[in-house]
Amino acid sequence: MRTLLQRVTRGRVTVLDGPAPEVVGEIGAGVVLLVGVERGDTEADADETARKVAALRIFPGRTPMDRTLAEVGGAVLVVSQFTLAASLVRGNRPSFDGAEVPARAEALYLRVAASLRAAGLPVATGRFGATMSVDLANDGPVTFLLPVAGGRVRDTETTGS
Repeated sequence: MRTLLQRVTRGRVTVLDGPAPEVVGEIGAGVVLLVGVERGDTEADADETARKVAALRIFPGRTPMDRTLAEVGGAVLVVSQFTLAASLVRGNRPSFDGAEVPARAEALYLRVAASLRAAGLPVATGRFGATMSVDLANDGPVTFLLPVAGGRVRDTETTGS
């Protein structure tokens, strides 16, 4: 599971499918998570992703990276982003062979959101499989890649396709 985490002052996701655009998730200060579910990811990966996000000290306090989401009263906007599972190794067209099948990916994406809610954080989501527009104001800017496999956070230096 690959999650791109961005600290934000605001975030909103609008579904573009249908007769008119529909805002389905919106937060103030907090983090936007773009969650890419890879083939073979498990519930343990979803739970570890949520646990790590909730525990990260990425908000200013005594130091620039000192406080957690809960400590600053932040919220989370979770958006499914299957393109994070793409491989760009061959040719000029991304390969999505590493992405999990949609039914399984949706369940794991929703589990990340549910685990964050269970940790007491306010959570908004996008709509799985929809065409969406994500609008955010990156705070800092602060952006992290959080790769999780086998129920453990992996070093970005050792992950990849």
